[in-house]
Amino acid sequence: MNILVTGATGKVGSRLARRLVQHGHTVRALVRDPARATDLSDHGIHLVTGDLMQPDALPAAVRGVDTVVHCAAFFRGATPEEAHAVNNLGTQHLAHAAREAGVGRFVFMSTGLVYGPNGGALAQEDDECAPVDAYPQSKLAAERTLLAIDGLDVRILRLPFVYGDGDPHIQDVVPFMRTFPPTQRMSIGHHADVAQAVVRLLDSASPAHRIYNVVDDEAPDLAALFASVGQPPPDGTDPERAKAFAAVMDGRRLREDLGFRPLYPRLADAVRAGQA
Repeated sequence: MNILVTGATGKVGSRLARRLVQHGHTVRALVRDPARATDLSDHGIHLVTGDLMQPDALPAAVRGVDTVVHCAAFFRGATPEEAHAVNNLGTQHLAHAAREAGVGRFVFMSTGLVYGPNGGALAQEDDECAPVDAYPQSKLAAERTLLAIDGLDVRILRLPFVYGDGDPHIQDVVPFMRTFPPTQRMSIGHHADVAQAVVRLLDSASPAHRIYNVVDDEAPDLAALFASVGQPPPDGTDPERAKAFAAVMDGRRLREDLGFRPLYPRLADAVRAGQA
């Protein structure tokens, strides 16, 4: 397939774009500054200059594309207004350009944070969502917009906390989660398994307008997550803030519909393989 990947300079998008090339796809990346994306070119990824907030540049980016995989997002450091502009309005710009160009499929990378606080229960794709932070609120708004667009074949992947592949994500999040309860569990997924989920979506005639949770088989508690990077457990002094991250996702739909099986079912498997 000819695939356009947005957010290809980010943690998820960069690793995903390279894996799609390895699977034999022709990949182009939408980038704002090609000079900062030369490593993508080195992996056989074609660069196209554009910005989600400049709709006039997007038709050229999607021309001749079979599938858009939309990973770009504004997360940490974004004001609510910035998150809404990039994650919701920017997604709308791209989706409308894709529909006008006759793109066959639009895969949107969302987040499991859209479920909001639910006491740690297993969250299923059809559950009501009530996110409390601006980032997941903007992603949920984008989901709803995409699912309401006529003539666009949409699939949504709600990602967990993504790790592995040399990504320092676990280490990076330790300061932020230092005050969370050590026993709080969190859904995680390896970069290799995020890519597997995308590839299965590309290869399958799965139902249109379908949402899938992408998760490993085990949701570790934060003490185990911290220990994997040699850190002591969080101290649990701010359980109220931690509630926004308390949902644990149910991954059965992706397994039943598309035969997904994690390459790294548990964090311990990735640690043992040197891939955490």
